[in-house]
Amino acid sequence: MHIKLLILVLLLFNPLFSKTLPIYSEIEKIDLLRFSQIYIDSTQNLSILDIKKENINFRNNDKKMVGFGYSPAFNVWIKFTLKNETEKKILKILEYDNPLTTHIEFYSPDNNYRKIQKGLFFKDKNTNTINSTFQIVLEPFSKKTYYIKAKSEITPLIVKINLWENSNFLSKELKHQAILCLFFGAMLILAIYNLFIYFFTKDVSYLYYVLYIIGIIIHHSLYVGLATTYILESYLIKNVFIFASVIVAIPILALAFFTKEFLHTKQYPKNNRFLNIYILILILSIIFFLLTNSYDKYRNILTMLLLVYLMSLTIYAALKKNTQAYFILFGWSIFLLSGLAMFLSSAGVFNIYQYFPYFVETSFVLEAIIFSIALANKINKLQKQKNEANQRLLKHQESETKRLSKEVNKRTKDLKETLVEKELLLKELNHRVKNNMQTIVSLIRLQNDEVKNEKLNDILLTIQNRINAMSHLHELLYKQDNISHINTYAYFEVLIEEVKESYKKDVDIKIDIKTNLRMEQAIYCGLILNELLTNSFKYAFPNLIGKISITLTKKNNLITLIVKDNGIGYNKEKVHDSLGLTLVDTLARKQLKGNIFIDTTKGVFSKIIWEDKE
Repeated sequence: MHIKLLILVLLLFNPLFSKTLPIYSEIEKIDLLRFSQIYIDSTQNLSILDIKKENINFRNNDKKMVGFGYSPAFNVWIKFTLKNETEKKILKILEYDNPLTTHIEFYSPDNNYRKIQKGLFFKDKNTNTINSTFQIVLEPFSKKTYYIKAKSEITPLIVKINLWENSNFLSKELKHQAILCLFFGAMLILAIYNLFIYFFTKDVSYLYYVLYIIGIIIHHSLYVGLATTYILESYLIKNVFIFASVIVAIPILALAFFTKEFLHTKQYPKNNRFLNIYILILILSIIFFLLTNSYDKYRNILTMLLLVYLMSLTIYAALKKNTQAYFILFGWSIFLLSGLAMFLSSAGVFNIYQYFPYFVETSFVLEAIIFSIALANKINKLQKQKNEANQRLLKHQESETKRLSKEVNKRTKDLKETLVEKELLLKELNHRVKNNMQTIVSLIRLQNDEVKNEKLNDILLTIQNRINAMSHLHELLYKQDNISHINTYAYFEVLIEEVKESYKKDVDIKIDIKTNLRMEQAIYCGLILNELLTNSFKYAFPNLIGKISITLTKKNNLITLIVKDNGIGYNKEKVHDSLGLTLVDTLARKQLKGNIFIDTTKGVFSKIIWEDKE
C-alpha cells in the first residue's frame, strides 16, 4: 500500500503524467484540474454529445486553478478520466472549488451523461456545503471519463476542482465554515462596538466606519458563498448579483467618507476637491454598470483606483504631520493588499487563496481592529483636548466671574439708585396727579353748586365720583411703598365712603376682599365699582334702605369681582343706553379682557371675571 501511495505522489508531481488518473481510497485530496483537459467553447452551443466526439480539441492543463476573469461569452469544458486499480469500490467527492461560478453542469457515465445542474444560480435549499459537489463512484478495476461545463454570467469565471475522500471533505467543510463564522462574528462585534461609540460621541466618522464594516460583511458573505448557502433563497440570488457593482462599491464609498472625516481632508483643499469629484464619478459609474452588462469586466477598476488614492492620501496626510494618519496607514496597507488580492483572484491573475487560504479574512479583521484602535485613539485625543479646553475655560470663567461680579455690583448699585429716583419721581407724579384731579373735582363741585337743574346736578355728581375714584388710587400709590400692587381693601373703602357721602341713603355695605390688585387693574376695577355702586344708590332703593355686598377673590389666576344689591332691579330691555352700564361693560371686556354677567331679576347681581396675567 505504501508503495502505491509513493508511486501516486510521484505521478501527481509529474506534469507529463497521462491524463488518466489512478485513484486510491487512501488519498485524502487531489487537485484534479492538473490532471484534466480543458476546451473553450466560444460558440456556447456545444452539447455533451458534441463534446464526446473525438474531434474536439481538448488541451492539457497542469495548473491547479485557471482563472478567466469576467467571461460570459464562452463556456469552459473540463474533461478528466479516473481509474480504479483496486479491487474495492471507491467513493469520492468532487468539489468545484469556487462558489461564485453561476452555471456548473456535471456529466457522469454513471447516469449516461445526463446533466446534473449546479452553481450559484442553482443552489439546492437542502445543500449545506458552500461549493458545488458531486458524487464519484468507481467500481473495482473500472475506468471512467467525466465532463464539467462551467459558465459564469455575472461573476468571474474561476475553475478549480478537487477530489476528496468523503470524511476528509466533511472535516474540511466544517472547519472552513467555522472559520468563516468566526470571521463574520468578529466583524459584527466590531460593527456593534463602533456603533455604540457613535451613539455616545455623535462622531459621524464612526457611523461611516460601521457602514463600511456592514458593507464588508455583506460583500464577503456573498464572495465566499456563505450568504448564498444559508441566507438567500435560490430565486433571489440572481437578483442580488445584478447589483454586484453596488455591493462592491458600498464599503469602498463608506471607507472614502470615513477617511474624509477621520483625516479632516478639508484642510487639504485640492485633495478634498479631487476626492469629492472621484466619489461622484464612482456613484455615476455604479448607475452606469446597473444599466448595462457590456462593460462589467471593468466595474471593479474604479473602486480599486479609489483604494489606491485613499492610501496615497493617507500617506500625504502622514507627511503633513496629521497624527491620525499614522494609525490608519498600517490598516490601509493591509486593506489595500487584501482588496488587491481579491481583485487579482477574481480576474484570474493570481490566486492568493492557493497559498494563504484565509488571507483576506485575516486582513479584514486586522484592518478593522487597527481602525477601531485608531478611532479609540481619536477619542482619547479629543478627550485630552477637551480636558485642556476645560482647564482654560475654568481659568477664564474664574477671571470672568470676578470681572462680572465687580460689574454686577456696580450696575446693581446704579440700578438701585435709579430705582429709588424713579420711585420718588413716580410718587411725586401720583401726588401731582391726585392734586390735579382734586382741583378738577373742586371746580366741578363749585359748578354743581351754581347749577339748579337736578338732572345736570346728578351728571356732575357722577363725573365727580368717577374722577375721585381715580384720584383716590393715586393718593394710595403716593402713600404706600409698593406701587406695583394696590391695597384693594383700603381703596374700595375710600370709594364706598365717597359714594355714600354723595347719596344720603341708609345702605349697609359689606366687603370681602381676598386679594390685592395690580395698579393697572385697580384703575379699571375702581371705575367699575364706582359705577355699580352709583347705580345701586340712585335706582335700587326707592325707600332709601338696602344692602350691598362686594367680594373680590382670586383662584387659579382668575380674579372674580361680585357686586350685588337687594334692590328693585331693572328691566334690561328698557335700560340699554345707560352711559354707566356701557362704561362698565367696556372696562370689563376691553380693558380687563374679561367677561361680565349681570342678573337684574332679584336686585342687581354683577359678576366680572378676568385673568391676572402677571
